[in-house]
Amino acid sequence: MKLVVITGCAGLIGSYVTRRCLDAGYKVLGIDKLTYASNMNFIRKFGKNARFDFMQADIATMKTLPDCDYVINVAAESHVGNSIVDSEDFINSNIVGVKNLLDLVRNKQANTCERPIFFHFSTDEVYGDIEEGAHIETDILKPSNPYSASKAAADMLVLAWARTYGLKYIILRPTNNYGKGQYPEKLIPISVKLLMRNKKIRLHNEGLPIRNWLHSDDTARAVIAIIESGVTNEIFNVAGGFEQPNIDTVKKICECYFGEKKDWSEYLDLTHVREGQDVRYALNDDKLRALGWKPERMFDKEIQNIVGYYKKNFKW
Repeated sequence: MKLVVITGCAGLIGSYVTRRCLDAGYKVLGIDKLTYASNMNFIRKFGKNARFDFMQADIATMKTLPDCDYVINVAAESHVGNSIVDSEDFINSNIVGVKNLLDLVRNKQANTCERPIFFHFSTDEVYGDIEEGAHIETDILKPSNPYSASKAAADMLVLAWARTYGLKYIILRPTNNYGKGQYPEKLIPISVKLLMRNKKIRLHNEGLPIRNWLHSDDTARAVIAIIESGVTNEIFNVAGGFEQPNIDTVKKICECYFGEKKDWSEYLDLTHVREGQDVRYALNDDKLRALGWKPERMFDKEIQNIVGYYKKNFKW
């Protein structure tokens, strides 16, 4: 039985990774700081599984790490807008927190078993934007905002600790994730919440920036595929191959919300311009697909169900 520690288990991606690990028969210790964006419903549901235990902790100040096979680090501050307003929490969680976890791994005593593999969640945003084509794992990192800069710094820490201290690692760089249970600051849940409040959806840069969309369950399946392959000391992109301008995403949200085609432009506010806006993210994930992974959840088939979920599950 594999033992895995999953940080950020009460967040969107962390919850899907936890669920997939439990389904795979792993024993899971979920760790979460329980910030404003955490979803306690996930913890309550996981708690019904005898192979799940939970510990509330901040990855930046944790003092001990239990014996395990993998530390899957999903914990992070992730909202770009918040990082532009104040980057302190992003530096603390995304850089200091990763450094602390890496030190906990490297300081594990080797007299009982080998040190765990550090499985780190990065982001497509570390590459910066790309107008044509798609980034591969060896491209240089050109972050555009405080959030992506903090994630790029964490990636560099992982690689440096691997070289200096011999840590085994995996870095996973997923694109825009969606699914059920996401805090309403990201595009899909906040759009539904604004529609419920009869407020206009504020789209940055006229809604023209292009994003890839990947269901969090497909991201979680990528984690299992990598672990089961046994590969270490590699970086993997995961994207799924579906992209569209943000304005098209919101158009689909509106049509699902109202159940009919309307003049969706009346529900939009296109006046806001975000500092450091990336025009397009795109990843080549052929390397991951070579392990046998491919996406199963298609955005246009999932969005109706996702919008319906957020209509029925209001979150302050």
